Amino acid sequence: MIGLIWAQAHDAASRPVIGAEGAIPWHIPEDFAHFKATTSGHPVVMGRLTWESLPKRPLPRRTNVVITSFGAVIGMAAVPTHGEGATTPPTVVEVAGTLGEALALAADAPGGDQVWVMGGSRVYTEAMRIADRLEITEVDLRVEGDTFAPAVDPAAWRPVSTGDWTASTSGTRFRHVTYRRA
Repeated sequence: MIGLIWAQAHDAASRPVIGAEGAIPWHIPEDFAHFKATTSGHPVVMGRLTWESLPKRPLPRRTNVVITSFGAVIGMAAVPTHGEGATTPPTVVEVAGTLGEALALAADAPGGDQVWVMGGSRVYTEAMRIADRLEITEVDLRVEGDTFAPAVDPAAWRPVSTGDWTASTSGTRFRHVTYRRA
């Protein structure tokens, strides 16, 4: 299974905003918990800019696969992969040059029966054509951003689970929607 996971608000033109200036323009602790519960124990695939935007990297208890043309990524040297300080499942960072290479590395990693693509915009757009599942947190905010989620084509995707709108402890309303390929 290849899943894409993101949170999105909308801008004044109703475009699905996922980022602004390299950051997420809202704070919803419950969504971070949902992301962690969904992806823990499974590989995550991301572009280099998403990797560099993470406040703590690598994401623990997951194989982190970073797509980059640079051949190395910031923060790799401090990754415990075995022995003292390692976690189970292991925390590993892999580097790939293409989405196809990244997905192959992820499929061979612990928990690789579920691979989660976590950004950015270009990686989501490329992975959308081969994904089986979308986990989207809809955020009830109008914000300006510079990074956008791909459009979810209703002919290709059907919602299989839509949560109720809930107020976050931060005060922002959100809900989780799961889509499967139609």
